[in-house]
Amino acid sequence: MPAHTPSTTGHSSAAARVTPPAWAVLLAACAGQFLVVLDVSVVNVALPSIRTDLGLGETALQWVVNAYALTFAGFLLLGGRVADLFGRKRAFLVGLGLFTAASLAGGLAREPWQLVAARAAQGLGAAVLSPATLTILTTTFPGGAARTRAIGTWTAVGAGGGAAGGLVGGLLTDCLSWRWVLLVNVPVGALVLVAAAVWLVESRAVAGRRLDVPGAVLVTAGVSSLAYGIVQTERHGWAAAASLVPLLGGLALLGVFVAVEARTRAPLMPLGLFRIRTVWAANAVMLVCGGGMFAMWYFMSLYLQNVLHFSPIEAGLAFLPHTLSIVLGSKLAPRLMAVFSGKALAMTGGILAVVGYAWQSRMDADGTFVGTVLGPAIVMSLGSGLMMTPLATAATSGAEPSEAGLVAGLVNTSRQIGGALGLTVLTTIAAERISATEGGSDGGGDGSGDGPGPVALAAGYSHAFTVASGIIAAAVVLMTVALPRRRA
Repeated sequence: MPAHTPSTTGHSSAAARVTPPAWAVLLAACAGQFLVVLDVSVVNVALPSIRTDLGLGETALQWVVNAYALTFAGFLLLGGRVADLFGRKRAFLVGLGLFTAASLAGGLAREPWQLVAARAAQGLGAAVLSPATLTILTTTFPGGAARTRAIGTWTAVGAGGGAAGGLVGGLLTDCLSWRWVLLVNVPVGALVLVAAAVWLVESRAVAGRRLDVPGAVLVTAGVSSLAYGIVQTERHGWAAAASLVPLLGGLALLGVFVAVEARTRAPLMPLGLFRIRTVWAANAVMLVCGGGMFAMWYFMSLYLQNVLHFSPIEAGLAFLPHTLSIVLGSKLAPRLMAVFSGKALAMTGGILAVVGYAWQSRMDADGTFVGTVLGPAIVMSLGSGLMMTPLATAATSGAEPSEAGLVAGLVNTSRQIGGALGLTVLTTIAAERISATEGGSDGGGDGSGDGPGPVALAAGYSHAFTVASGIIAAAVVLMTVALPRRRA
């Protein structure tokens, strides 16, 4: 099937004469998205090894994940606008190049700050790359069934990247070292760069507009400040100045961001977009869902290794049911959307996810893979896959083609900001429960004196899943109220 030629301005004459096959465009876009999402989860299995090698504490350890997630979320809107203004292919190549170089730096890091800085640079590269992958699809495939199938494949590949991260991370950590969870991106990224340079056709929406760099800095600083303030509550409490100052500062920065966007001539996030019901409703749901769903990869990895004492490769293999179920849900969703409304399908998936997360919260120190992990993994992952495709389709519908990159960036921004803040909250909640359990009993320790024992750790991880199930339940309620009832 030949690719649809985007009706956008700014094509070069050479690009206009070449129409690549649709499968090549889809493959290149999905490969880029796979790498982006893979790196959200691939380090999770490696976290215990990273902590041992670089001497990171439990609270500091989350910043190996959050440094990536926060810069990714904070600059996604800017990345989407870069794709619109300077060209989708160019944004894809620049973003992937930065992502690959930062992966090399992270894999060679010798100090904790070097690793965290490299992860932040990876997030910046991903923020430019990811919106370009979705925009390339929405401007290549015409609206309707073809675009829905393309977005379904993009969602499945992205979900598979998140799920496969556990397996890839486990294999590389166990067989080589934790450094290879980052270094593996270098040859893969180089291969995708060559393929994209050959297959993709340049297009852009508008020319002559400026980038809203102040807006990007404000939103990133605001979200990062909020996340830091939440982390501080674990040590100082919510009422202490050490917590309140960054929390209030983050809210103030986000307020200034909204004020700047309302007045600037070329806003990073045109507030008028939120007059489109599908856009604001789907993104609001994405934000809330992200707050709960990051828990699955992070806490399951820690539970498998710290409580059930799985090796990294065993923990990676234990994520196979998550991978297969979430890909199955994502691939079934476009077919089901031809029969049911996107809203009904998203709500059904959300309810399944709530049941799965609540089921997983029954984990304890005496759990097993078959008895404790397998069933919840299938239910919550299948539900997540069914939910995300209709939400992504709704969030990218109704906007003008000139805003395609921005809307694509907004979709990922909502999910990543929700995930980063949610992970910070849930990590703090889990740490508090671990401390309370450790201090309220004999600690359930193993006698090694190296930290909390399996009983306390399982109690903390279980509590995080309980709270996460409540967050996703709130997202289902929001779907019921906000999403329009309309067939795909």
